[in-house]
Amino acid sequence: MRGHNTAARPFDISQIEGEIHEAVVHRTPHIQPVDSVPRVLAVPDYVNHREDATEIGKLSAEAIVREYELTAKEIEAVGEFVKEMAQRCEQLTTSASAMLKDIKATAARYRKEGKRIFNEIESCSSATDEVRQLCETFRDRIAAKAPEGMT
Repeated sequence: MRGHNTAARPFDISQIEGEIHEAVVHRTPHIQPVDSVPRVLAVPDYVNHREDATEIGKLSAEAIVREYELTAKEIEAVGEFVKEMAQRCEQLTTSASAMLKDIKATAARYRKEGKRIFNEIESCSSATDEVRQLCETFRDRIAAKAPEGMT
C-alpha cells in the first residue's frame, strides 16, 4: 500500500490565516444584550436596586452584597460556635458550683471533727491531770499516815 505515490501537500500558514480573517470579517457578531442575561442569584431581602442605577452598577452591587452576605453567614456560624461554647461554660459553671458546695461541706465536716478531737484531747488531758493530782494526794496521805520508819 505504501507503494502508491501520494504526495502530501505542504502546510500553507498564509492560507489558514486568510480563512480565519475571512471568517472574522464576514461573520456577524453574536451580541446578546445585558438585559436578557438571566440573574443566577437574587439579592438579599435587605437591599433593593435604585431606579437610576446602571446595569453595570446593579451587577457590581449585587456581587458585592453577595460577598458581604456570605461573610455575614460565616460570622453567624462563628456566633453559633460561641453560643455552644457559652452553653458548655454554663454547664461547667453549674458543675463547678456543685463541686464548690461539696468542698465547703467537706471542709466544714473536717473543722467540726477537728473541734471534736480538740475538745476530746483537752478533756482527756484535764481528766489525766485530775487523776494524777488525785494519785499524788492519795500518795501524800498514805505517806503521812505511815509510820516513820517505813518511809
